[in-house]
Amino acid sequence: MGQTAYLASEVRLEVLEEAFPEKKIETILREMRRQSVRVRKLPATMMVYYIIALGLFVSVGCREVLRRLLESSRWVWPSEVKLSTETAITKARKRLGYEVIERLYRENVKPIAARRSSGAFFRSWRVVSLDGSTIEVADSDANEKAFGRPGASRGKSAYPQIRFVTLLENGTHVLFGAVMDAFHVGEITLAMKVLGRLKRGMLCLADRNFFGYALWKQALTTRSALLWRIKKNLILLRLREHDDGSFESMIYPSLKDRRHNRNGIRVRVIEYHIHGFSDRYRLLTSILDPSKAPAKELALLYANRWTIETSLGEIKEYLPKRKLVLRSKLPDLIRQDFYGLLLAHFGIRSEMYASAAEVNEDPTEFSFVHALNVIHRKLHRLVSFPPSGRSFLPA
Repeated sequence: MGQTAYLASEVRLEVLEEAFPEKKIETILREMRRQSVRVRKLPATMMVYYIIALGLFVSVGCREVLRRLLESSRWVWPSEVKLSTETAITKARKRLGYEVIERLYRENVKPIAARRSSGAFFRSWRVVSLDGSTIEVADSDANEKAFGRPGASRGKSAYPQIRFVTLLENGTHVLFGAVMDAFHVGEITLAMKVLGRLKRGMLCLADRNFFGYALWKQALTTRSALLWRIKKNLILLRLREHDDGSFESMIYPSLKDRRHNRNGIRVRVIEYHIHGFSDRYRLLTSILDPSKAPAKELALLYANRWTIETSLGEIKEYLPKRKLVLRSKLPDLIRQDFYGLLLAHFGIRSEMYASAAEVNEDPTEFSFVHALNVIHRKLHRLVSFPPSGRSFLPA
């Protein structure tokens, strides 16, 4: 067995418990007034862990997920917690609401790579990427009304869809700052809500579909560095040439502003071709000093933007092990499903990062599928879901 496979098979499952501590969950429940006020068959704290379990077992029925969770945790919850009907599960989920799960995601899911982590930093910057996608949801009248569905060549598509935009920490594949909405809400609109999670010391990569003066200006207010691809028809005057082949230019909010040379933002432009492809790549960066980030290094770095496509594939293909369709027929429970899915993904990725850090390996080189299979196989030992600060892993 290779080193990567060995580490993935010996994952430290207690890391998942650290990702979702009981005290944090109880604090959120108390502050949002969603804690159980009396003994219930499905108490609120357990339901939070259950939502995360639904993300781990996307393609498994709701009662079956609850059965697996209860069988793995009989020493945690009292005997009155029973394998409830689907109706009872739905009622318990509605009592909990999606806001609790979203808040747990917002407060717990964040970049985790240490500075020494392989592939997580470019020079002094933490590398992150911005991107968006869609997810199909259960076909119900309520979901169609809330989220809409795309058109198809013949009528309507089979399922309603949600749209989301997220940031990714490239060095760990952690998806943070995600925002979801109806299918008809554009990625730029969602990106405006996501950019607030950028911080000074980050370097954000983004595809050409995101570039626009307003979004670029908003991103600059976060004091993070930017490296975004732009479309080849954007007019950019060469104001100052640099020895590395890049040049400085200005971007404007409108043609009128360009003509009057007002409200411009200075940028640095990098143009290059990839051998074997005819397309010309054009990148804009807010890093104006070539000595801090040479053009060739930035071009090579931008190639890492595909990392976010891999992570989106992890939640849309590998977690469900088939085509992903979020299961719930009510919009608020779809929102719950979405953030529960991201919490489950974070739990797996944080565990993989902890394993890799022990031997100073790149966690993105580990097999996500293998780690997921290990978690499924060892659920009887899994302590990611108990409302307890204690570790009950066997020695």
